[in-house]
Amino acid sequence: MTSTAHREPGRLAAVLASAAFARAYTSVVLGAIFGSYAIERLTSHITYITIVVGLCVIGAGVLGARREEISLIRLVPTTLVVFLGWTLSSVFWSTDRGLSFTSWISTAGIAFLAIVLGHVRDTLQTARALGDVLRVLLSVSLGIEILSGVLLDMPFRFLGVRGDIAQLGPIQGIFGTRNLLGFVAVLALITFLIEYRTQSVRVGTSVASVALAGSLAALSDSPTVLVLAVGVGAATGALALVRHTSASGRTTLQWALAVLVVLSIIVGYVARHPIIAFINAGQDFSLRVDLWNAIVDFVRARPVQGWGWFGPWVADELPFNVINFRLDSTHATALNAYFDVLLQVGWVGLLAFGAFAGVALVRSWLDAGERHSVVYAWTPLMLIAILIDAFFESFALAGLGWLMLVLCAVRAGQSSRAWRERLDRRPPSSGLL
Repeated sequence: MTSTAHREPGRLAAVLASAAFARAYTSVVLGAIFGSYAIERLTSHITYITIVVGLCVIGAGVLGARREEISLIRLVPTTLVVFLGWTLSSVFWSTDRGLSFTSWISTAGIAFLAIVLGHVRDTLQTARALGDVLRVLLSVSLGIEILSGVLLDMPFRFLGVRGDIAQLGPIQGIFGTRNLLGFVAVLALITFLIEYRTQSVRVGTSVASVALAGSLAALSDSPTVLVLAVGVGAATGALALVRHTSASGRTTLQWALAVLVVLSIIVGYVARHPIIAFINAGQDFSLRVDLWNAIVDFVRARPVQGWGWFGPWVADELPFNVINFRLDSTHATALNAYFDVLLQVGWVGLLAFGAFAGVALVRSWLDAGERHSVVYAWTPLMLIAILIDAFFESFALAGLGWLMLVLCAVRAGQSSRAWRERLDRRPPSSGLL
């Protein structure tokens, strides 16, 4: 009986530590988080929470089973710990401590799932798993839209699908909003193109996947898609230039690109009105400006610490209820991740968030510029897409956007430029001190 009891835990640990289980677990996590809107609409919010909690418990078991191959010092990016620590501190001055703490648990839980994925799968395996999941979800989105707008000609209100595909959009698929569908489609395009360049899937599959994601991005009619496409396209060209530059001239080129980015941001701000008119986003942008102006008024009241961490807004909590009342609206976020962080956890939180995202981007960009394989370009390009989209939506702070942001930061933290990686690789000292 004793030997049997010893064998059973051993078998469970072997299963949890196996590559097959890691592959399946990664696909399930990505599918659950990216399909969260459909899960909640088809079942309930409690069901989705139960799934996430279950995945966190399993993830803890996976890390425990793999503890000998995982270095504790490399487990979590320091900047992520700082940001999560500050958001947790904000519970003490929040208008509703219990609800704020619950929201923080949700944020930390998804971050934990991303940390687990970052340690059980490498970059190519992660990109392949995401590619497989997005092929399914985007195909389902297209099928639902065709069924609703062409075959049955009726909206599917339980999924928020209006059936406008016959008029060439805007469509939402199973993601709830056109902007989220457009954002996911851009992430899918990056992933599918990396799959094509690494020849990790068949050419026909790659071409069909790119066509699917591109079509849904266009049919979403999201004004942010064009901005994302231009930003990611420019970053792709710049990264390709860096990768083909000799090591001696790479530093100079990197500084030149940094200056060019700063100048582009300045020019974009100065010429914002013509740009907004060109992409036909005047109404959307005007709505956002009114919202951001209202947020600034509340930031002035608590500039350092903010009003407490909630992530997505709680309709009847201060200051969200007052902002919506003033604007006669029902906003669920600040429609800008940076303004949301500023409102909820103040300038300290915004600096912590900026350090977290900025360090990850710089590390991954420099690493991709020096590595031979093109797969390392996946991480910085995904981060660029997320951080550009954060100017127009708050996807980067919850759900799939937050999962991918933390996952990419974990991957960047494992690069050769991370101090933890260098410390972990340092050979142990021998002899007497």
